Amino acid sequence: MSTQVFDVIVVGAGSVGMPAAMSLAERGLKVLCIDQFASPGQGSNKAAIGGLRATHSAPAKIKLCLESLKTFATWEEAHGDDLEWFQGGYVFVAYRPEEARVLQDLLKVQKAAGLDIEWYGPEELLRIVPGLQREGLIGGTFSPGDGSASPMRSNLAFYRRAKELGVSFRFQERVTAIIRRKGQVVGVRTDKGGYATPLVVNAAGPWARQLAQVAGLDAPVVPDCHEAGITEPVARFLKPMVVDIQPAPGSKNYYFHQSALGQVIFCITPDPAILGSDRRETSAFLPMTAQRMVGLMPKLANLKVRRTWRGLYPMTPDGSPIVGRHPELSGYIDAIGMCGQGYMLGPGVGSLVARLATDQLTPDDRATLEELRPDRVFGGAEALK
Repeated sequence: MSTQVFDVIVVGAGSVGMPAAMSLAERGLKVLCIDQFASPGQGSNKAAIGGLRATHSAPAKIKLCLESLKTFATWEEAHGDDLEWFQGGYVFVAYRPEEARVLQDLLKVQKAAGLDIEWYGPEELLRIVPGLQREGLIGGTFSPGDGSASPMRSNLAFYRRAKELGVSFRFQERVTAIIRRKGQVVGVRTDKGGYATPLVVNAAGPWARQLAQVAGLDAPVVPDCHEAGITEPVARFLKPMVVDIQPAPGSKNYYFHQSALGQVIFCITPDPAILGSDRRETSAFLPMTAQRMVGLMPKLANLKVRRTWRGLYPMTPDGSPIVGRHPELSGYIDAIGMCGQGYMLGPGVGSLVARLATDQLTPDDRATLEELRPDRVFGGAEALK
């Protein structure tokens, strides 16, 4: 039996791999997408809470997420799928001078990158989010173009679109080797067969490092465990995603929003980080998060929590993704290390990967790839990671 030949193989059918496969096929390439799970979006995508923001501190991430937001905002009109898209914006609150200074200092960079965002004083911010704790509120930023959608609905819609475009999928299949010849990718071997290709895209999320290693490479991506939860549905009372970057014992920050179906969905960033791939929820998460959330918005105390879960953030040393052609292996593209923001970055990164693969980069693309290149020096940290 002859080996099947593809123009490109994408490894990972999640928040980044699925839109990448779709975008590559839109540009006329014959695409195969391989995933270790039984169906699309069953890795970290299904653990995402649905937030979609371009409110970052790194220009590359802002530009990629602005492109993603455009995809989400126009998808239903263009393709007919309801993604539960809701454009409520993002609010970053400040109750201490330290957070106020960080948020205000970032405005210049954010606006220069094309983000619609402003600083609001306490009275103005309370009109945007009426339920906030008034006492001690200094103000905050609001970016109205941000929003939220359903990760699983989105991934399914992208999957259907990719299938329409001719993408082939292999689920419950693990890549065991990336075959190289004279420094060039020539194929992929899995636990179920082999495929010929001159181009592989690593979009394996928390498992990106293992995939890099079967290619004889390495990737500074380490899984970091984060927990989330969801309440019962109630009538709409909250429009923006609310983010509090003030640190507290056991956590760096937390954030929550109300979904299109009325549930409040919330997540926290643990401090110190919990490294590893253990996806079992813990008893410590809910008491810690509930205390912070009710302190910020007292009316939340009346909501019943339906369930909690744990997902994996594929972290890089500086909190920014790794995207681009790998300097040590021709035909190998990284689209990894999204640091828990793969859902909001996915369509933008997928489109960028497709333009890179087909040599159709814009000047902005080249600046983004320079910022996110795989061989960069990993110094510093993204302020809003």
